[in-house]
Amino acid sequence: MPSTLPEGEPVPADGSLPDQAYADSARRTLSIYLHVPFCATRCGYCDFNTYTAGELGTTASPDSWFTAALAEIDLAATVLRRHGDDRPVSTVFVGGGTPSLMGAQRLGALLRRIDEKLGLAGDVEVTTEANPESTDAALLDGLRAAGYTRLSLGMQSTDPGLLRVLERTHTPGRPLEVVGWARRAGFEHVNLDLIYGTPGETDEQFTDSLEAAVGAGVDHVSAYSLIVEPGTRMARAVRTGKLPMPAEDVLADRYLIADRLLTGAGLDWYEVSNWARGDAARCRHNLAYWRGDDWWGIGPGAHSHVGGVRWWNVKHPHAYATALQEGRSPGYAREVLDDDARRTEDILLRLRLSEGLPLDLLTTAGRTEAASAASEGLLQQRPLAGGTAVLTRRGRLLADGIAIRLLD
Repeated sequence: MPSTLPEGEPVPADGSLPDQAYADSARRTLSIYLHVPFCATRCGYCDFNTYTAGELGTTASPDSWFTAALAEIDLAATVLRRHGDDRPVSTVFVGGGTPSLMGAQRLGALLRRIDEKLGLAGDVEVTTEANPESTDAALLDGLRAAGYTRLSLGMQSTDPGLLRVLERTHTPGRPLEVVGWARRAGFEHVNLDLIYGTPGETDEQFTDSLEAAVGAGVDHVSAYSLIVEPGTRMARAVRTGKLPMPAEDVLADRYLIADRLLTGAGLDWYEVSNWARGDAARCRHNLAYWRGDDWWGIGPGAHSHVGGVRWWNVKHPHAYATALQEGRSPGYAREVLDDDARRTEDILLRLRLSEGLPLDLLTTAGRTEAASAASEGLLQQRPLAGGTAVLTRRGRLLADGIAIRLLD
């Protein structure tokens, strides 16, 4: 089941933000994230804020979520425009959950409301995630006609046995078929998500999945190590010894397999877990997160960040819809980050990018640590001499630990 929300200070009923949130806003991009909290089934490793029909009962529905999401878009426009913030939306990302269950008509209507209330930039990037089994050619044609520009598909693996371990419902070849439909619908940018480190996986099975993704002709691949979250069915199976988890060295080897194969196929890393075929194929929405720009999260449990103010919505779709129906913000709690906290986040996130971390964010002690990390082969020497910390391939395996060193 979904994890619990963190605590924080109360969110005002009208959703208003402190003045800090608007300071220097022209220097940051504005994005919108839309969270669809519905799934046909729950995968055994998932602890996302999602619900099947059986878990929801009769207290909430896609219809009530849709009406509430439109209302929160209106709220976002009111709050952001209150102090003259007239930035257009640079990126929109619809995630979940299973957005494809909502259909092209609803997803198109949400995008139109964002454009009407906030305005879409001329070069806006609009991404939706999709489950291969709930996606067909007609849906993709409708999404493309509605203005969606990018598709992200959950492939995870091409091995039927590994998909069963993950409790994924799609057939192994389905994502590759959907890629073809997306191309014919006019989607220039298509991503496939892969997971490595599933219990029982071999190097050969992961290599087969990578080769299939590359062979499908996508211009973006994300590869993530499986994380077994507490409280999930998979966590219980691991705890009881039913599923053996691979060692850290095995996971490191899988990452290196991914990097070598994808780089050899012309997809270069731009974030530790993401590879793209050229700058245009990079996910600009996720880059906004990693660069510390602004985004408003729409939907149950969605998180937002504007000018160092972070807040998160109530989790259950019924509580979310009720709040907006009553004219209240669905925000559960928030925190206002001070300069030190924002600097810490910048270091932790920007170091993950191939564009690197500006050394001027570091203290003198941090810059000394950066020089030491470079001598150990964890940071690239040439960028460091130019004022930027960029991870080496080996450094990417230890990115979080290196970032902590640089915080000194």
